[in-house]
Amino acid sequence: MRLLVVEDDPDLAGQLAEALREAGYAVDLTRDGEEAEFLGDTEPYDAVVLDLGLPNVDGMTILERWRESGHAMPVLILTARDRWSDKVAGFDAGADDYLAKPFRIEELLARLRALIRRSGGLASPVIEIGPVSIDTRSSRVTLDGTPVKLTGQEYRLLAYLAHNLGKVLSRTELTEHLYDQDFDLDSNTIEVFIGRLRRKLGAAAIETVRGLGYRMVRPEDAES
Repeated sequence: MRLLVVEDDPDLAGQLAEALREAGYAVDLTRDGEEAEFLGDTEPYDAVVLDLGLPNVDGMTILERWRESGHAMPVLILTARDRWSDKVAGFDAGADDYLAKPFRIEELLARLRALIRRSGGLASPVIEIGPVSIDTRSSRVTLDGTPVKLTGQEYRLLAYLAHNLGKVLSRTELTEHLYDQDFDLDSNTIEVFIGRLRRKLGAAAIETVRGLGYRMVRPEDAES
């Protein structure tokens, strides 16, 4: 999953980026309102952590413009403004959640997991796809109840496929959502990790849709 963090405090921004990367997310970071608006308009983020007090363009204005332009990615407002009227204004502008400073990183991570899960139409933090079980809280994967050891990159790819269950995802789309903006989009990394996941989870775990990309489906929904 790829996140955009918009925070003008350099210390907090660095702490957030480090914690989110350690949790397995690809993170783009900016402390400027104009750049944040541009990135949200042009890059495919799975969620955004957005501070309100920003230089050049404030967070509330950015959010309103994103929503007016049809951008539907989940947005978690992160701000020192904790009055109920500010929260109402944020939700009315299109925010999906609101977290006041100071906060614990564990709560931020839990809220982001919930936002991303709901945006994919998933109610439970544990995704069951046939014999494969993915616990998004602990990043634990099992196959028929037996733990499967995955690298961080393998887990990120599997989790993104699972959050988009039934959808055909191209290599380009997978790359754009799994890596930050500096990654080489021409790399064949996706194919390598797909192969590794199939060896660990079974060849049928991930389907190839010829000429289009890859997808995961529940066994009962698979084409015969």
